[in-house]
Amino acid sequence: MQQVSSRPILEARDVRKHYAAHTALDGVSLAVPERSIFGLLGPNGAGKTSLIRIITQITGADSGEILFRGEKLNPSHIGQIGYLPEERGLYKKMKVGEQLIYLARLRGMDRAEAVARIKSWLDRLELKAWAQKNVEDLSKGMQQKVQFIATVLHRPSLIILDEPFSGFDPINANLIKDEILRLRDEGATIIFSTHRMESVEELCDSIALINRSHKVLDGPVSQIKNQFKTNTYEVEGQGRLLVVHPDFEVVEQKARENDHFYARIQLHAGATPNDLLRFLIGQVQVHAFRERIPSINEIFIQRVRETMPESLVETEASTAR
Repeated sequence: MQQVSSRPILEARDVRKHYAAHTALDGVSLAVPERSIFGLLGPNGAGKTSLIRIITQITGADSGEILFRGEKLNPSHIGQIGYLPEERGLYKKMKVGEQLIYLARLRGMDRAEAVARIKSWLDRLELKAWAQKNVEDLSKGMQQKVQFIATVLHRPSLIILDEPFSGFDPINANLIKDEILRLRDEGATIIFSTHRMESVEELCDSIALINRSHKVLDGPVSQIKNQFKTNTYEVEGQGRLLVVHPDFEVVEQKARENDHFYARIQLHAGATPNDLLRFLIGQVQVHAFRERIPSINEIFIQRVRETMPESLVETEASTAR
């Protein structure tokens, strides 16, 4: 990934939002580095959508503040933000090209500039042949691409994408991923909210995890993954593996064909990877040996469970039994 600016384009400071008896955000603070892809993660109902609605000025915070490039967020900033909501909305009876021109004009673009940009985007997203079709004649995936174009057409500095891959097949999902990376590389900042953790792994420079209205984790993806390492190593090899050693513990072991095996082995305090490797080589043929780095999905599940009230954890455990 490219070098990310340390300067935040957006900051949330102690943001709170209440709806009647429900607390959506309870003192959330975070900073989104400029020229980065920032993953805003959390279970359903965690508070992500409320924060996005505050950033896009659809609603206001009860207290706290949002800063955009160091200034308190205000209506003058809205033109620098593009927002793709999870619940999409296009005029079904309008032609694709006409609709994009209309939306561009609402953003203050002149017609000639809008037409040139629309042509470029339709070519890039393989929609040129559909420009004169009504939106209702397009598949769901094609409609999603039209809405993506409408979100980025005015070249916003900050692009907020809520579940941007919903409705896409793998080919078109990859097409949109490539465009998100290109936009980042050209200087845009993207806030990316999704439940697809594999996309977070592929795209995000930094993340924040919100659960039950609180921020429970944030930072660069690489730093967070290192933080959650458990000193565990994966081994693939051939032979009869028997680990009886005070410094090592087998977490998982699977037998495979022709006497091959896979194992996850955790090192106890004081033991080193070299100690483990020497021990293994004395027993079996080692074909692969690597440190196990937890996935963002595993970290997500772990932190959400850790921040559950005890009553919910007990309920979940009893349900599992």
